[in-house]
Amino acid sequence: MMTDPIADMLTRIRNGALARHDRVEMPYSVLKERIAVVLKAEGFIDDVRSSAPSAEGARTLTLVLRYGKERQSAIDGLRRVSTPGRRVYVRHDRIPRVRSGLGISILSTSRGVMTDTQAREQRVGGELLCEVW
Repeated sequence: MMTDPIADMLTRIRNGALARHDRVEMPYSVLKERIAVVLKAEGFIDDVRSSAPSAEGARTLTLVLRYGKERQSAIDGLRRVSTPGRRVYVRHDRIPRVRSGLGISILSTSRGVMTDTQAREQRVGGELLCEVW
């Protein structure tokens, strides 16, 4: 049984990028898909695909990883901030900057999943899910 599906997602992305895989697959959830859409919008991955339910009723989420020159991954690092055992909530004016603005934080807010920049602009806080750089 998986206790932290978001950490599992980040680990799959990290391992896939280190192994230079073209894509990574994982079990589907709406929150994972929203996080993946944010990663795509910010240019960290190329594409997000979700499959139709299989015979068992399980759906999969496929992320196409992005690479630059000489297969250098667009993602240098991922870090889970809020965990099931220790939730981290921040106000809009206390959202930390990742790598002095070179990375992003992904938050789950009352207005949906968004980046730290969008949360500051909309003046909304929420749960600090992860940091990507």
